[in-house]
Amino acid sequence: MSEAVVDDIVAVLPPLLQSLEALGFVARYLNPPDFDRVMERIGQPDEALRAERPRLEQWSEQFAAIKTPLETASDAALAAFEALRVVQRGEGEFVSLFRGLRYAARAQEALYALTVRLPPVNRFFIDPGLRDDADLTARLAAPANANTGVFHDHNEPGSRGGFSVYIPEYYTPDRAWPLVMALHGGSGNGRGFLWSWLRDARSRGAILIAPTATGSTWALMGEDTDTPNLERILDAVRSRWNVDPARMLLTGMSDGGTFCYVTGLESASPFTHVAPVAATFHPLMAEMADAERLRGLPVHIVHGTLDWMFPVQVARQTSEMLAAAGANVIYRELDDLSHCYPREMNAPMLQWLNGGA
Repeated sequence: MSEAVVDDIVAVLPPLLQSLEALGFVARYLNPPDFDRVMERIGQPDEALRAERPRLEQWSEQFAAIKTPLETASDAALAAFEALRVVQRGEGEFVSLFRGLRYAARAQEALYALTVRLPPVNRFFIDPGLRDDADLTARLAAPANANTGVFHDHNEPGSRGGFSVYIPEYYTPDRAWPLVMALHGGSGNGRGFLWSWLRDARSRGAILIAPTATGSTWALMGEDTDTPNLERILDAVRSRWNVDPARMLLTGMSDGGTFCYVTGLESASPFTHVAPVAATFHPLMAEMADAERLRGLPVHIVHGTLDWMFPVQVARQTSEMLAAAGANVIYRELDDLSHCYPREMNAPMLQWLNGGA
């Protein structure tokens, strides 16, 4: 690699990673009354990225394996910021921010290809609290084992009913691994939601599945076409990788969290743990749930006090109702959480799945 190319990477990569961290911060603290304060807090890392991005255009195709991911990730990050800036200038509706932030997942997907080539990228995709873990660093620096990494099955943007899966690069089939199936929010898709969990699955050793609903959102009304599809997806993954049947977590955000209740409380559900996030719950769900299924079922509820879509009072009532029905409920209410996904809860969920408190 030429000295000029190295100089370009050193110039472009820091503002790119800073931009992605800033987008993650916005996604976590996105709340209508606080939007201007959140934007002020992150500063303007996109300006630095936009200034350095032209450097990549000078590269020859000889370096396409690095150039293309950096260009794609940079352009996606800048597109996300542009959506934020439009609303910040008062020229767009708040709801458009959610569409804009989807570019952050596209940026991460493109950048992930460089974990094996660029140590700062490899470090970015490790949980910040574990970045100084020498054993983990060594495992992730070693060549990836066969049949590991990110895979997509009929899960292109805009498609429905497919899934994305991540297998830690140090996976070996000689032991059973915990599994997380994470359900996206309404109108979302699994390919994007995968990146809400990948860093934690990679850092703590879990198989991760992110399916896409068969319809525009999960089957919360009418015919349930999603439960059999999730069973199909789960069977496909279990036939290829060694999944621990005693550690299978079903979790989800918003409509995905609500569908965790719908399908996860069924008597035939294969999932051992259920963790709805920012979800709503109708009392009829508890009445229709199998009493034996509820008895002792580990349920981990996460909800934000500031949630403007599904009021926190519903989550509190749900926690009490499920506990009264015999479920083993953990309820976490986050004072600074709106209707957003709290990635910091992934680690406690995995600890809980693995038998911790």
